Amino acid sequence: MAMDSRITDLFGIDLPILLAPMAGSAGSELAIAVSAAGGLGSLPCAMLTPEKIRAEMGVIRQRTDKPVNLNFFCHVPPAPDAIREAAWRERLRPYYSEFGIDPDAAPPGGGRNPFNDESCAIVEEFRPEVVSFHFGLPDEALMKRVRAVGAKIVASATTVAEARFLEENGCDAIIAQGAEAGGHRGVFLEPDIATQPGTLALVPQVVDAVSVPVIAAGGVCDGRAVAACFMLGASAVQVGTAYLQSPEALTGSGHRDALALARDDRTVLTNVFTGRPARGLLNRFVSDVGPMSDEAPEFPLATAAIGPLRAAAEKAGVSDFSPLWAGQAAPLAIPMPAGELTVKLARDAAVLLGERRLPQG
Repeated sequence: MAMDSRITDLFGIDLPILLAPMAGSAGSELAIAVSAAGGLGSLPCAMLTPEKIRAEMGVIRQRTDKPVNLNFFCHVPPAPDAIREAAWRERLRPYYSEFGIDPDAAPPGGGRNPFNDESCAIVEEFRPEVVSFHFGLPDEALMKRVRAVGAKIVASATTVAEARFLEENGCDAIIAQGAEAGGHRGVFLEPDIATQPGTLALVPQVVDAVSVPVIAAGGVCDGRAVAACFMLGASAVQVGTAYLQSPEALTGSGHRDALALARDDRTVLTNVFTGRPARGLLNRFVSDVGPMSDEAPEFPLATAAIGPLRAAAEKAGVSDFSPLWAGQAAPLAIPMPAGELTVKLARDAAVLLGERRLPQG
């Protein structure tokens, strides 16, 4: 079986390996390493100020001329709910007391920025080869501006219905995010996470439903998974968890320690860190308050109240209040430099698929 070249041709890359845009764990160094190796590096922008995005893109453009992806969230910021926010902080009061923190000290705020006019201006300034979106798509006026710079547009789908919506609204490729994936669910049409399919079931159904190339995400940490995704009809894979232990990643020490001990049955979908379901490793806070809590404010407003607890716990050397995002295949990840990992994933898959010409990276 030949490896599908539609994504590599579309993005102008050598290897069908895309770095998942992991906000908080991936920055310019990781993006550069993956792009330089022949894959598609990604810069997650949802947690960055416009000034920081410009600084990071400046570094990327100085260090590599390879294609890069800028990723943005497309959520609609909720209206502040003072009653719900107060109840959430009251729920967390015992933990604040434990660390000697005033529960009213944490400033309100979301901590995640949706794609807007200012974000689009940055796209127009740096003209990235790929722009990807999570939680749906921006309005058509912004989409037109992104297309005008020549960028390929990609977005995440967790169901066939979402994939069809994305194709109908102009996406050049679709990321089929299976339930195994770490981090936030890309849901935007179907809120019930209990019904979302895994990668093995989702990818071939999305491939059959749309005409644009499909990128598989979720549970991809080695060459076997890459090869399996190609057998299912994917044109490329998006890999996140496998890169979290690379030296170029921004992953904190507590997170790295937890990943080194990860098990297949120790990740859960939880909303207690941000207000929106995301897959991560179990820790004290998730076990005590969640995994899913009706008390958590809407995304991304739950984040602010956790901030002081996370900071205090990490200062004490524990990750009890840190979001330890990871996918179900985390135990299969082998810590190595990101460039080496990118090439290894492609080569191992090529061998399994019987490719005569192996990707060189």
